[in-house]
Amino acid sequence: MAKILIIDDERAIRNTLREILEYEDYRVDDIDNGVEGLDLIKKNSYDLVLCDIKMNKMDGMEVLSEGLNFQPDLPFIMISGHGTVETAVEASKKGAFDFISKPPDLNRLLITVRNALERGNLVTETKVLKRRVSKTKEMLGESMAIARIKDTIERVAPTDARVLITGANGSGKELVARWLHEKSNRSHAHLVEVNCAAIPSELIESELFGHEKGSFTSAVKQRIGKFEQASGGTLFLDEIGDMSLSAQAKVLRALQENKVTRVGGEKEIEVDVRVIAATNKDLQKEIEAGNFRMDLYHRLSVILIHVPHLTERKDDIPLITESFSSEICNDYGIPVKKFSTGAMETLKAMPWTGNIRELRNMVERLIILSDKSITEQDVKTYANPDVSMSAPAQMNGNNSTKNSHTNFDQFANFQEYKDAAEREYIKYKLEKNNWNVSKTADDIDIQRSHLYSKIEKYSLKRAE
Repeated sequence: MAKILIIDDERAIRNTLREILEYEDYRVDDIDNGVEGLDLIKKNSYDLVLCDIKMNKMDGMEVLSEGLNFQPDLPFIMISGHGTVETAVEASKKGAFDFISKPPDLNRLLITVRNALERGNLVTETKVLKRRVSKTKEMLGESMAIARIKDTIERVAPTDARVLITGANGSGKELVARWLHEKSNRSHAHLVEVNCAAIPSELIESELFGHEKGSFTSAVKQRIGKFEQASGGTLFLDEIGDMSLSAQAKVLRALQENKVTRVGGEKEIEVDVRVIAATNKDLQKEIEAGNFRMDLYHRLSVILIHVPHLTERKDDIPLITESFSSEICNDYGIPVKKFSTGAMETLKAMPWTGNIRELRNMVERLIILSDKSITEQDVKTYANPDVSMSAPAQMNGNNSTKNSHTNFDQFANFQEYKDAAEREYIKYKLEKNNWNVSKTADDIDIQRSHLYSKIEKYSLKRAE
């Protein structure tokens, strides 16, 4: 439910606006002067401000300027009984969403309010999406191994030296590659990623070097390869240990000559690419087994960076966990959940076969299934997905381990499992609170409107 602040020195106008907006289910605060209005803006989180222009103590234009200093994306609708084109233009230049003359027309007012709130939501969503898509996450950790990696990145990134990153699955090799690109002189250009393990061997050459129309059966049009796409920037070859020998030979040639030839083509195309490669395999053993070219290995490994396993830097787990908790809770729109000392120690003692990726999934699972704070018992209960699915079953009076495994096997992916667990958790809390939605929302620390959305999403109904 949107929260709106009305700043106007005329009581009749304030009362009229409040009545109209509350009838439309908005939450409304009002004040009769700009000074106190600004104090309210500082202390509260408003979605919209309706502000008079001519007021005692502080002019509405001053309120607009000061308010936008505190909250640059806060929509302001200016209202005045002495409206002129010049005033409206000035308000617009100062950042107002719109200008309405007194007495306000009801339909015009409601449409303007709705549009301002939608614009505010779009601005917020755009910022969140940009942060998710474009921002390279921090490399968290204070261990010696991470300090060495950060130092190596600072030294190597500004050069064009090729880098080979090694480490187990989920350890953060891609993040190292991203920081090498971000801190390089090529950061203005693209970082193009290729997962060599995910592309069939018969298609890898087309993916890397492109192809000409008609070069093979499904080549219905010309395709630009990853080397060309990354020209001027960085090409990240992930899991290069899984690349076929024929593709390795062509990659070696491209690195030697800085030229590529599309599949089915004859023209050599010059490319200016910095190559960063990564693998979870021991390439020395792969060379001995005849699966990887030694000359390519030496071309790629000008600089070697090894990313340690999470179990080799357990003292970093609390810092990483708190960061994930903050990020996930912000994405879900809920208060950040804290981990107890016992919970942290339990996390540090786990084997972490899936590394950082597994830890993030674990933190997300704990945030969904635990109460306001996360305890040692929560970690022990939900550490294993098989065990965690038994919790909803126990809520329904079913303690069968066999059934918990059956329930877990029916989910095609983690999102399905997560939705099912969340549904059972909310259902349990609602029944525990006798379907008092307000009390349940407070109990699980989410907004009541958010809880109503969840009830509708999962088609939850009170038992007759």
